Order: sequence, then C-alpha cells, then structure tokens
Amino acid sequence: MSAVVSETGRVGTQAAVAASSLVKVYGKGDTAVRALGGVSVAFQAGKFTAIMGPSGSGKSTLMHCLAGLDNVDGGSVHIGGTEITGLNDKDLTKLRRDRIGFVFQAFNLLPTLSAEANILLGLELAGRKPDKQWFDTIVDVLGLRDRLKHKPSELSGGQQQRVACARALVARPDVVFADEPTGNLDSRSGAEVLDFLRMSVRKLGQTVIMVTHDPVAASYADRVVLLADGHLAGEIQNPTADSVLSALKHLGA
Repeated sequence: MSAVVSETGRVGTQAAVAASSLVKVYGKGDTAVRALGGVSVAFQAGKFTAIMGPSGSGKSTLMHCLAGLDNVDGGSVHIGGTEITGLNDKDLTKLRRDRIGFVFQAFNLLPTLSAEANILLGLELAGRKPDKQWFDTIVDVLGLRDRLKHKPSELSGGQQQRVACARALVARPDVVFADEPTGNLDSRSGAEVLDFLRMSVRKLGQTVIMVTHDPVAASYADRVVLLADGHLAGEIQNPTADSVLSALKHLGA
C-alpha cells in the first residue's frame, strides 16, 4: 500500500483519504488565486470529519480535490492505497462511481424517478446489482420504507436529503463526501440528516468527510479540520458547537 500522510503529518498507511502538499491555483498571472497552498491532511477510516473555515478559506476546494472533482496543481491525493491525482479521466470516473459517495446541498434527485429508483440509479448505471440486505438496512435506518414509491416532489426537504444519503451509501463506498448537506434544510430536518451521517459512521463503519459553515453541524463530527487562506489552521477533536464557534472567531470567520 502507498504511504500517506497521517493526521499528525507523519507517514502512515491507515488513512481512508489523504492529501500531501496539495496546491490548487485558479487563474493565471496577476489574477491568480492560490486556493490551496500546500495542504497535507489525512482522514481516518470509520470517522466523521468536518472541514471548516472562513469564506474563501479553501474548504470546498479541498473537498473537490479530495473527491477527484477538481484537478490539482501540485501535491497528491490518495483514496486508500490509490493515488487519484495520477488517474486518467476514465479511471477517475470509475473510481468516483465505485468508491465514493456524494451528498450535496442541492439534493440532485431526478424528479421523474421514485425515491427507490433515485437510490439505485448509480448502481444501475454502473451495471451493478444492489445488495438487498444492505439496501434494506439503509432504507430502514433512514426511515424511508414508506416513501420508496414517492417522487421527490412528494417528499419534504429532509426526506429528499435522506434519499440522497441512501443513494450515496448504497454502493458501499470507501468514503462519503457531504458538501453543506444541511444548507437547504430547516434545523429539525438538518439534525435528522446529521444524526444519520453520524450513525452511518458509528454503526455502519462508514467514513464521512463534510464541508460545513455551521458550528452545530460540525459538532456532530468526531473531528473538525480548520482552514484559513488555503492553509491548515488547526483541528478540534470531539468538537462542540461552542468550541467550533470559538475557533472560527479566532480565524476571523
């Protein structure tokens, strides 16, 4: 297995996802913006990590690079033992399909399909059959059993995001990336989704990496990674909303 950078910056082999000296620049010349300035960080398997920082800190850019949604200008990203920064488009697409789950702020459900069809769409496109027992486990944990035949327009925002969570998990990915997953939800629905993400880590062994601006959402995580101006600015273990808010204030968020 390839060596990766551990959570403390030392070399190790236990990380589910790791970035080493990651650089991302947007634009050229005088207008160039250095969104990431040599970030090295790792994310332990079977843990829930939140990425936070002030607006423009690079948190969304970091997630997009970690997930293979954006190219990098320097450094490397590993998912398990695979360096994804060296993959061609075909192999990268296959890796994202087979080993990564995504939950976005916009639920990204197809309006003409039922909840069940939306959950299974990725597997269908990949020509894979679902594991019925795993599907049933996810559906029951998320409380979607009596909503499977409903279309997105017949579901609340919270229910739609739970469908999106089920879709992300049904393929048993190595890691789930959640980008502001509660951004379009009221506090109650948001708490339900965060409860599930935390439960998926603790009971189902999932690895979750979430970008959020909300200290309450971050308090559901096992660890918070802080960014400022494209650089690591610290981390918080076992975060609370208050400890996250205090850290963000020190960063000028």
